[in-house]
Amino acid sequence: MKAREPREYRMSARADSAELTRERIIDAMLVRFSTTPYERIRLDDIAADAGVTVQTVIRRFGGKPGLMTTVVERELGRIAAAREAAAGDSPTPAETVAALVEHYERYGDLILKTYSEAPLVPGLSELAAQGREYHVDWCRRAFDAALDPALDGVTRRRRVAQIVAICDATTWHILRADGSLTPTETESALLELLLPLLAHL
Repeated sequence: MKAREPREYRMSARADSAELTRERIIDAMLVRFSTTPYERIRLDDIAADAGVTVQTVIRRFGGKPGLMTTVVERELGRIAAAREAAAGDSPTPAETVAALVEHYERYGDLILKTYSEAPLVPGLSELAAQGREYHVDWCRRAFDAALDPALDGVTRRRRVAQIVAICDATTWHILRADGSLTPTETESALLELLLPLLAHL
């Protein structure tokens, strides 16, 4: 057993190093994508930013599309985790909206950019659709308890659709960019749109 420990340690260290390298490449792509159109991103720049060779990037991800979808998969996981953590135990609508605005301050522009450029990347449209499905489901769960239980099915479906639209990243962007509202003002604006739809506060 002891004779194998040094080899096992080296294997573990190599695995850790490989994972760190992988994350560094993904981080480099994320930074580039946040400020640069997808079609103008070069693997040479990603490799240089991550401190690796282009061959390393290709070997690990198969090319730029594979790297881009890996970035989005990771960030979707992080977004979902952050949304679920923010949900907490029975938050008020105001607390939910505050957490949503905080979330969009970090991820909103990236989400919208991903949607707009998804058709350019093989496999990315499917991931974007998964993100939309998650958003709709999250809105339904986040505000379900605040909807009037006496609503008929048609009206309830319409209310949920309205909530989804109000809580969309596009609405946040309109309020923040076009309306020049601060994050706090954006929270208030979203609440003013939401509260008339909710019966139990």
